[in-house]
Amino acid sequence: LSVSSSCFITLFVLFLWRVEDIADACKCSPPHPQKAFCDAEIVIRAKVVGKKTVSNAIKYNIQQIKMFKCPDQVIHAVFTAPSPAACGVTLDLNKEYLFTGELETGRMYVTLCGYNLPWDDLSAAQKKSLTRRYQSGCDCKIIHCTSLPCPISTTDACLWMDWGTNNGRNLACIKSNGSCAWQGVTCPRVVGNFDFS
Repeated sequence: LSVSSSCFITLFVLFLWRVEDIADACKCSPPHPQKAFCDAEIVIRAKVVGKKTVSNAIKYNIQQIKMFKCPDQVIHAVFTAPSPAACGVTLDLNKEYLFTGELETGRMYVTLCGYNLPWDDLSAAQKKSLTRRYQSGCDCKIIHCTSLPCPISTTDACLWMDWGTNNGRNLACIKSNGSCAWQGVTCPRVVGNFDFS
């Protein structure tokens, strides 16, 4: 091999190694919204109003609309990693989101491993559960079953088998009489706008 061919092969191998490294950098399954709620330190509904790069993060300025879970404070910005490969979340300006994240030194951080969806993408059952159901089920575990068999050896867990559908995301895992089980959320049928904020 010539020197140039050898250099090219070396660079190509390094490139493939870097691509594989980036692909492996952020691995997590989309969580059930109740699990994301219970695991998060802070859960809010907010509108994204600005974006700025700060050191090794992206800062999104927000207007907080509703606090679902958090110490009593107002959040003015969310921070995330600069790329999806590093689990960074990409947000659209002037759009409302549900954010589930962590607090570090007074800053809210969100990642792809959380449940950070546009508010309009949430179902009515999910919006209602944010204030009335998820918190009451935080003593329960949600076990994500990706292939059968998926045995449960405890009574404080719900098996989530939501293959190819979003139906399970509309349920809440609630403890009753000492054991946990899936429960549906009854939402009223109304004509016109109905706001669960």
